[in-house]
Amino acid sequence: MNETHDLPAEDQARHAQKMARKKAARDRMMAQKTGEKGLIIVHTGPGKGKSSSGFGMIMRCIAHEMPCAVVQFIKGAWDTGERRMLTTHFADLCQFHAMGEGFTWETQDKSRDIAAAQAGWNKARDLIRDPEIRMVLLDEVNIALRYGYLDAQEVVDFLESEKPPMTHVVLTGRGAPEVLIDSADLVTEMTMIKHPFKAGIKAQAGVEY
Repeated sequence: MNETHDLPAEDQARHAQKMARKKAARDRMMAQKTGEKGLIIVHTGPGKGKSSSGFGMIMRCIAHEMPCAVVQFIKGAWDTGERRMLTTHFADLCQFHAMGEGFTWETQDKSRDIAAAQAGWNKARDLIRDPEIRMVLLDEVNIALRYGYLDAQEVVDFLESEKPPMTHVVLTGRGAPEVLIDSADLVTEMTMIKHPFKAGIKAQAGVEY
């Protein structure tokens, strides 16, 4: 049985006036935001959700029929859900390039890791230069930058000088360097409050990959 909780007329009127003032202020603020540009977007921090957020934006691009691309720098050896979905169902709109060979402690070969990161960056530059591609997700590239497999200043210089004006580039991974954060238009730091891994729960399909 549903119960209704009707507020007194005076409270309803006060609430309506408050919301009307908020809406008017919001409308004035939004009226001033008319510019558009391709953004440099960074998702970093120790918390979970950096790649997930990036792939969420890729799905938005696909829904708007905007050509996009993904370059995975670390998880290339993983059979992830996002990789299956994009390559199986949306290959016409989203290019997917898995360039990594796994986390650095899995390969245990620094020269291989550097070569894989450089190959990924070379592919990323080609994709970013293409003005038809509206968004490029560089998944876990911040890890490659943190380990020094790629030069952070070189990446920033390229994005500032060669990225087409309306292309969005999303860079994910913990430990994003300050030079990238300073250059970015949008930076989000994921904070870990609680994680099941510490309770002995392994990475699970549909959650982590």
